[in-house]
Amino acid sequence: MWFNIIDDKLFPLMNGSDNLFLDGVMTSITSAYTWIPLFLSLIFIIIRNNETMRQILMIIFFALVAVLLSGGVDDAIVKPLVMCVRPLNEPMLGLSVDTVKGVSESSFSFFSAHSANTFAIATFVALLVRSNILACFMFGWAALNAFSRVYLGVHYPTDILVGMVWGCVMGSISYVAYDYLFYKHSPRINYISSQYTKTGYSYGDIDFVISIMVFTLAVITIFF
Repeated sequence: MWFNIIDDKLFPLMNGSDNLFLDGVMTSITSAYTWIPLFLSLIFIIIRNNETMRQILMIIFFALVAVLLSGGVDDAIVKPLVMCVRPLNEPMLGLSVDTVKGVSESSFSFFSAHSANTFAIATFVALLVRSNILACFMFGWAALNAFSRVYLGVHYPTDILVGMVWGCVMGSISYVAYDYLFYKHSPRINYISSQYTKTGYSYGDIDFVISIMVFTLAVITIFF
């Protein structure tokens, strides 16, 4: 099966490094708690760049729907049905899997909810804000989270690839639903300005979100 071929080729290249510094960095990157400042900064620009509470709540609601459809469906339905054992728990792989002390997962592997969730968020934000530079940073952040899962030995490459695709699809569906429902009864405004994106998000606020992301990565690199 082509899934197995991809995993056989890519997993040894992406899994582990026997480097304590990288082990610490990847363990921090994969933790959702690490990215709380980023999530708060995204909520900040949503509140700051939308005039009505109705629109703000709808955006946050559909962003949560994107995560629920991506990781929630995976954890509740797909993983129990497929029952693929994680690499670090696979007896056939044995000592060939590089693991990191303190990292363990008992649930199933296929597909990666981390990848699905982060790519769903990245897709939803990219469509909402319409800033090329923010989109690049968001998808780079999602890809880094996805890579960390293989590095730590808790997922195969195909787990994260499927999670990436599923997350992008769910993020797109959630945004389209939001866009349709909100603008069905509200005027659509396209901004033409050097200070705002066409959906009305301030470039200054976008720079703030990017700064938070870069600062978080810097803290991870220095202290972990």
